[in-house]
Amino acid sequence: MFVNHIHYRAIWPESNFKSVSIIDQTKLPFHFEHVQIDTLEKMIHAISCMQVRGAPLIGASAAYGLALAMLNDSSNAHLRLAAEQLIQSRPTAVNLAWAVNRMVSHLTHLLPHERVSAAWLEAAKIADEDVEQNRMIGQHGLALIAQAYQEKTFHILTHCNAGWLATVDFGTALSPIYAAHDAGLALHVWVDETRPRNQGASLTAWELGQHGVPHTVISDNAGGHLMQQGQVDMVIVGADRVAANGDVCNKIGTYLKALAADDNQIPFYAAVPSPTIDIELAHGRDIVIEERHHDEVAYMQGHTADGRLQSVRVIPVHSNAANPAFDVTPARLVTGIITEKGVFAPNQLAKGIG
Repeated sequence: MFVNHIHYRAIWPESNFKSVSIIDQTKLPFHFEHVQIDTLEKMIHAISCMQVRGAPLIGASAAYGLALAMLNDSSNAHLRLAAEQLIQSRPTAVNLAWAVNRMVSHLTHLLPHERVSAAWLEAAKIADEDVEQNRMIGQHGLALIAQAYQEKTFHILTHCNAGWLATVDFGTALSPIYAAHDAGLALHVWVDETRPRNQGASLTAWELGQHGVPHTVISDNAGGHLMQQGQVDMVIVGADRVAANGDVCNKIGTYLKALAADDNQIPFYAAVPSPTIDIELAHGRDIVIEERHHDEVAYMQGHTADGRLQSVRVIPVHSNAANPAFDVTPARLVTGIITEKGVFAPNQLAKGIG
């Protein structure tokens, strides 16, 4: 996608193949900054503190993390240790473990001196595959939007950030929106602010603005009201993990939007590349839900008048805060899953992907 008319991916290797660069998502939307990652430890930090985030991007980042790990020590012991450390950096997004396991499987059968170049090539392949998968998600989602489009502004609600910042490029939930906008359809996007980290207000709104897509940021509690008023035609979200039965694990608050959509007969779609689908997991109730630090609830980051990023406390000093990062939307509330292979009803997902 483009930032100030310059094409970027969310992660890219530097020409010396000794480091990768990422966009620091903790600084957006007010500061667009690159961070160079040249060690395994820095990549683990970038994933855990959410400088990179979004299931597909976490997977690609972890793959490059293993490539960085091989620069210093390409032994079997270090490969296993690096893989374990990366997988533990964030537990919910299945793409992370999928990418790490794929890298380990690819590298294990090679001699140690062959692993450095092979790791960089395989990580690049994972990144390129993600781009193509998300591009195809956009095309299949475009067909859904075009089918429902009635020559008037089509209103889509989305939650969190499932755009190109959450992937290597194109995005998942936003990919159909970009495709429809580029095809000339009149779209408007309701952007949930997505507390506690405000990824909708800070990231999705910034992305859509860069692409020229009309949008409005709303509080997380406004979506149901807008649906009741007939101002939402479709809901599209991403996911961090989808179970074999079609249960969708996504950013906390997604379940409430699915309930409201169901009550108002509004189609609710999750857009995910196939590595996000955990066919080995029967039900969403078995997904480990990450509990993040309570400060993400207690504090909010904003932009001061003099241009500084500053965090302010928004709850009483002695109040506790809980911070589950994800919830699970039951398959019965999901109209369909948009993948690079097509759109599937939840009960047909395993067959369609397999």
